[in-house]
Amino acid sequence: MTALFQSWGASYEWALFWSMLIGTLVIALPLMLAVAMIIYAERKIWAAIALRRGPNVVGPWGLLQSFADGLKVFLKETIIPSSANKGLFLIAPIITFTVALIVWAVVPFDVGVVLTDINVGLLYILAASSLGVYGVIIAGWASNSKYPFFSALRAAAQMVSYEVSIGFVLICVVLYAGTFNLTGIVMAQKGNILGIVSAYGLNPLLFPMAVVFLISSMAETFRTPFDLVEAESELVAGHQTEYSSMAFALFWLGEYANVILMCALNAILFWGGFLPPIDWAPLYYIPGIVWLIGKMCFFFFVFGWVKATVPRYRYDQLMRLGWKIFLPLSLLFVALISGWLMWTKYGVAA
Repeated sequence: MTALFQSWGASYEWALFWSMLIGTLVIALPLMLAVAMIIYAERKIWAAIALRRGPNVVGPWGLLQSFADGLKVFLKETIIPSSANKGLFLIAPIITFTVALIVWAVVPFDVGVVLTDINVGLLYILAASSLGVYGVIIAGWASNSKYPFFSALRAAAQMVSYEVSIGFVLICVVLYAGTFNLTGIVMAQKGNILGIVSAYGLNPLLFPMAVVFLISSMAETFRTPFDLVEAESELVAGHQTEYSSMAFALFWLGEYANVILMCALNAILFWGGFLPPIDWAPLYYIPGIVWLIGKMCFFFFVFGWVKATVPRYRYDQLMRLGWKIFLPLSLLFVALISGWLMWTKYGVAA
């Protein structure tokens, strides 16, 4: 796109600026629409599992329910507690929402269809997504209230606990793919299983890591059964308790944008991303973005299914799973995969 603007007579700097701006809008605007739609979809999933109808009044089949909810929130008054730190109180939801958006800059939707195709894309995602906890911590502290503060402490402990395991899972993927570039990781999965299946998830050495990553991604986004940060029976609404109007809505937008991101990462890292599941030429006529969105929808269904059926963990169970099960397991598989690759790929045995 930069070359297109340059051919119209723009300087390189302006051409780069306009191409980046358009690329950002092309990602951000559909993402916001997707957030509205997946909230509706998730409510329908919960309703189906509970044998209810779900949203069915606003618009055809209830499709406009999320937009009605957004309008209602937009028209409400923003209330700031008198004892809160006003500056930090208002900046916390902005941090959460912004961090949820910037991570999408390196997500590939097809070969070459990515805003910024950097060589360290996976490290960028790990670093940028780790910043999300600051929004929760600042919101909890700035509210100057007991329950939001407890929520902030829980969020910090929970994110640190599961990011350790996620880090080692990503090392396993990088060892196999030989690159931190997300497009490179996807292309390395082409025909990975018997030259037929394009997925790391069916590799016996990586399947356990795919399961660990899926569960850890639920914990990272504070989803049931790991939603101790927002446990309504204990903390009212966690760090969001004192928020109203658009500040509250920004937390929801950020949370669901992160959920969509984790669905995308599950698809990209372990299940072939924008590649068709079978390495068969006719399947490549279907655009890669269609395959990626289809896989993301499947993982989102799993997220909603788990939320509707699995009871919430106690906090000690949450910590034990992260530190005593996932961490040793991911460390073990880093060693196993390293040894296997040294023996087979790099010919150390010879």
